[in-house]
This record gives sequence, C-alpha cells and structure tokens, in this order.
Amino acid sequence: MNTDKILNQISNIVIEYGPRLIGAVAVLVIGLWIIKALTGGLMKLLDKRDIDDSLKPFLKGLVSSLLKVMLVLAVLGTMGIEMTSFVAVLGAIGLAVGMALSGTLQNFAGGVMILLFKPFKVGDYIQAQGYGGTVREIQIFNTILKTPDNVTIVIPNGELSNSSLKNYSQEECRRVDWTVGIGYGDDANKAMAVIKSLCDQDDRILKDPEVFIALSELGDSSVNFVVRAWVNSSDYWGVFFDMNKKIYETFDQEGLNIPFPQMDVHVHQQK
Repeated sequence: MNTDKILNQISNIVIEYGPRLIGAVAVLVIGLWIIKALTGGLMKLLDKRDIDDSLKPFLKGLVSSLLKVMLVLAVLGTMGIEMTSFVAVLGAIGLAVGMALSGTLQNFAGGVMILLFKPFKVGDYIQAQGYGGTVREIQIFNTILKTPDNVTIVIPNGELSNSSLKNYSQEECRRVDWTVGIGYGDDANKAMAVIKSLCDQDDRILKDPEVFIALSELGDSSVNFVVRAWVNSSDYWGVFFDMNKKIYETFDQEGLNIPFPQMDVHVHQQK
C-alpha cells in the first residue's frame, strides 16, 4: 500500500513537472547555442573594427556572462519558479554595487567607447582636459599620455570620453601658419617674393594646396603678413621652426627689417 502511494506520488510529480523540466532543458540547450553564436559574431565584429586585443576577451566574457544570467532566469521561469522576489533582490544588489562604483563604471564605459569608436589611438598626439601629450596606452579605466618633456599624465576615460579633445595626428596633413612682420617703408612685394621663394625651396611643403601669403595687418610697429602652408603632419614642427630661422636670416640678407615694438618719447622743456 505504501509502495503504491509512493509510485502514485512519483507519477503525479512526473506528469506535473516532466514537461516543464523537458522545456527547461530545451531552453537551456538552445540558449547556450544562441549565446555561443552571438559571442562568435561579436568577436568577428571586433576583429573587423581592429579593437584592441586586450579588450576582446573582456568584452566577450562580459557579454557571455550577461547572456547566461538571462538564460538562467529564463530556465527557472520555464520550470515555474517564482522569479519576482529573486529579480527584486538582484536588482537591489545591482543598484547598491552600481552606486558604490559609479565613477569606476563610468570610466569603464568611457574606455569601451574610446576603444570602439577610436577618436584617437596609441601614438596620436592629443590635447584634452587641459593636458597635451602622445597617447602611450589606452587602458580600460584610464588613458596614459606622455608629454614632450617626458611627464606621464593619467586621464580617467569617463572624463575623456565625455569632453572635447583635439587630435593633432588623425589627419595626414596639417596647415602651418606664420605671422611675419616688416618695417614701414620696406618693400612689401619683395618681402612676399622672398617668403614664397623660401617655401618653394622646402620640399616638405606641399605644392597642393598652394602656399598662401597675404598682407594681413598694418600694426602699430610693423606691416604683418600671414603665411599658410600645408605639410605632412609628421613634418609640422620641423617646417615651422626651420622656416622661422630661414626668414630671419634671409630678411637680413635682403635688407628687410623685422621690427620690434617700440615707442617714441618726446620731452618738452618748459621755461
């Protein structure tokens, strides 16, 4: 009698929970297959976008873990387990952790955005958050800059991804600007011809677009010309400094004066 009762109870349990269990196993197997396919597609997408290799395993693990948590919740729901209280507890825990690590999470999200959209890359010279330097490393939470005088700057990625920045290395070509002054009474056309000749002699200055030279200002102490030339980004500072030196030396040879600010003082005697 007891044996029959036990068998009946087992039979009832199998009839009641068997389909749910089979459904849960099916959901689990199909879900794991879908997660594997999605993470594989994610890795292919990251490879196409040339995402930093150090970030790929982290992103794959993060996405896989989140999807598996969702799958476990779906399996438990298929089995008929009440999930309301469980989800509420998870939500409360997640909220507390998120508030405690809000700054860290913001920096993490900023690092992911930088590595995904690539406003700059390692080796670029950027200016952001009041600092300028060459990007040495893009980490998950911070970006490391090295200044020209060999100082290391650490900038949190959260601030870096949410503010304006200048990238001086992203474009292949840059424009070099000079302001050149001559004294009043000097030959303006001769000065422009000398500047044009110096630019033509420098092979680093591109021929297209052409060098632009114009009289821009009649200043207090000088007649000022603006000079604009295009160069490869890597030649920017070399051309800038070399041309300053050439203009100074050549103007002196050509009898063109580079004036300096001066003031005439007139003294009147009263008897």
